[in-house]
Amino acid sequence: QVQLVESGGGLVQAGGSLRLSCAASGSIFRVNAMGWYRQVPGKQRELVAVIRSGDSTNYADSVKGRFTISRDNAKNTVYLQMNSLKPEDTAVYYCNANLDIVITTRKNYWGQGTQVTVSS
Repeated sequence: QVQLVESGGGLVQAGGSLRLSCAASGSIFRVNAMGWYRQVPGKQRELVAVIRSGDSTNYADSVKGRFTISRDNAKNTVYLQMNSLKPEDTAVYYCNANLDIVITTRKNYWGQGTQVTVSS
């Protein structure tokens, strides 16, 4: 059983910063990639940032230069530092993890979501 527990969402004024955390726990053999997605009502969930084993990263164009994804491998935790926040960043942010739970079994997991609201 694997769980992803997110924290760090909240309300912030435009131009402010927030830091999201997501910790994966349970029976994990290997973490392949962890990332953050976001979703607003009526729209599809979109990728915000992802970090893979080896620390390669990808960002959505809309957050490049403002958001930074990082990970603590020892803690199976991924972070999203969000700076210069804009009202259009308002969404529910979901953590995603691609894990090998045993050497031959790879699965995708989602966190419960955390609300980020940026006021203008």
